[in-house]
Parts: sequence; structure tokens; C-alpha cells
Amino acid sequence: MDLLTNLGHEVWIGDAAKIRASDVRQQKHDRRDAVLLLQLLREGRFPRIWTPSSEEKDQRQLLIHRYKLVRIRAQVKNELQHLALNQGVQKKRRLWSEAGQKLLRELPLKPWASRRREDLLKVREMLNGQIDLLDQAVVEVAEKNEKARLLMTQPGVGPITSLAFVLTMGDVSRFPRGKQVASYLGLIPREYSSGGHQRLGSISKQGNRFLRMLLVEAAQVAVRCDPGFRQEYLHRCHTKPKGVAKVAAARKLAIRLYWMLRTNRGYPEVVRVESSSRVPLVSAS
Repeated sequence: MDLLTNLGHEVWIGDAAKIRASDVRQQKHDRRDAVLLLQLLREGRFPRIWTPSSEEKDQRQLLIHRYKLVRIRAQVKNELQHLALNQGVQKKRRLWSEAGQKLLRELPLKPWASRRREDLLKVREMLNGQIDLLDQAVVEVAEKNEKARLLMTQPGVGPITSLAFVLTMGDVSRFPRGKQVASYLGLIPREYSSGGHQRLGSISKQGNRFLRMLLVEAAQVAVRCDPGFRQEYLHRCHTKPKGVAKVAAARKLAIRLYWMLRTNRGYPEVVRVESSSRVPLVSAS
């Protein structure tokens, strides 16, 4: 695909399920498929799907690379915690303070356990330096992106979440409603309804797993910073488990970010837009 783009060609990718459904005959072979695609293109019915540009794909790699390094650092920190626990030291997060680090380095260990501690501390220090550089790069990319800057006006949404949302959702006008955005991200419950009885299960977990995780994390910060989110979250916690309330807050956050991009309005102006069906969808100039 990148080769064709570099050669000056515009590459279209279609929805395979919709293309197959547009042919009433069950016979399928290459020649019939080619004729069908040509017919759909001529009639303007080709179900084209959105694809990110090469630059957007590369920026996605920046976010994924940072996320992978953060996971490796978490594993290293868990190993260091394990060494401390074996010596009866239980500091939890305080182990990473200056006093905790000093205590960790002074623990009396056997030769190979001491070697393991030193190696893990070096790996952690190296990862901290690399992640700091990637964090700075994410901030620079997000600041240059107008849509990402708009999303960062929402409390709880930082450069990583805003940039990931923009790069994953693309042109939000392809989603007529906010519920379709939640469905696209796998934040709606599975449904097993029959005979007039509605049965809802866990969320579908379809779509981009990385963005879904970022939205859940950002929603927990928004609950502390945004009064509207906090009120709705606490109200739901009275009747539902906290895990369900967190996912519901993430779904609400995703829909709000969608409305921000759709109407080109930042926080708090978007709160009135998303809560009223009478507000016209007109982008702010």
C-alpha cells in the first residue's frame, strides 16, 4: 500500500462484508469479483473504509512503542518489589522514592541476588530515560495536531489519550451518532435478547484495545477533575460494581471526545452540545 501511495496512486480499501452482500448470486470467483468491484465504483456504491495515512501510521508506532516500554518497566519494577519482599521490606509505591531506593540498594543479599538487583536497577534507569524522551515526543506531536489540542481541553485527557483518539478514529463524520463510536471501540455490552426479554452481558471488547485501555485510564482521572463525571460515576457506584462504573465513564468520555471533534467545540462548551438533541451539528468557525 505504501509503495502504491509513493507512486502517486490513491488506494481505496472496501468493506469486504458489504461488498459480498451487494452481490445476490452465490457464485464467487476472481472475474466476478472484479466485475462487481468495477460496477460498485461506477455506480458510486463502493463501501470505502477509512484508512490512516502513512504519517498517522508512523505516529501510531510512537504510541505503541512507548506503551511496550512502559509494560517492560512495570515488569522490572515488579521484580525489584519481589526482591524487597523476600527481605521483609514492603514499601509498595514508596519503594521508588529516594529513601526507598536507598533502602533497596542497601539490602543485604546473596551474590547472585545482588547481581540481579543491580542489573534490574540499570534496566529501569535506562527505560526511564527512553520513556522520558518518548513522552516529550508525544507532547510535541500532540501540540502540533489541532484536533489533539482540542481534546486536551477535557479534564483527564492528556497528550497520549488525545493523540491516540485522533489517530484511531480518523474522520469522525463517518459516525452519525455517539453510540456508534462506543460500539466501534467495544465499549457497549453484548446483548442476548429474545422473546421480549433483554439480556445484557459484558462489553464486546471489539475495536482498538489500546485506545480502550487509555480511555478507561483517562476516565478515572476525569472522574476526579470533572464534576459532571464524578456525580454520574458516584451515582452508578451505588447500584453497580466499580468496574462497571469505570467502563461506563470511559464510554461517556469517548462519546464526549467524539462530540468535541464533530462540533469543533472544546470543554466546557461541548457539555451543552452533547446533552441536548436540539443543538444543530454546525462546526464552529
